Amino acid sequence: MKALHALPALPALAALLAAGAAWASPELAQQKTCMACHAVDRKIVGPSYKDVAAKYAGQKDAVDKMVEKIIKGGAGVWGAVPMPANPRVSPAEARQLAVWILSVK
Repeated sequence: MKALHALPALPALAALLAAGAAWASPELAQQKTCMACHAVDRKIVGPSYKDVAAKYAGQKDAVDKMVEKIIKGGAGVWGAVPMPANPRVSPAEARQLAVWILSVK
């Protein structure tokens, strides 16, 4: 019976765990080699994360668009150099990266 008293705390716990995962995204970006082409505040091969966040700011479907781009790659949005597909990035990891990128100021 006591376990039922803990049920209202589950959403708060889930939010804390999700927030912790979002903070881990710079490490995930490094692990998935995103940082070979992107940096937080400057263009390398691809745009900076700050520029990406600014471009997608306020778009309700930004996370979904970015998840697709992260996994499948893309071309023509940021210039002539295409972004390759990232088959080693899972949909959950891509979502975590997209949420983090959109939070970069």
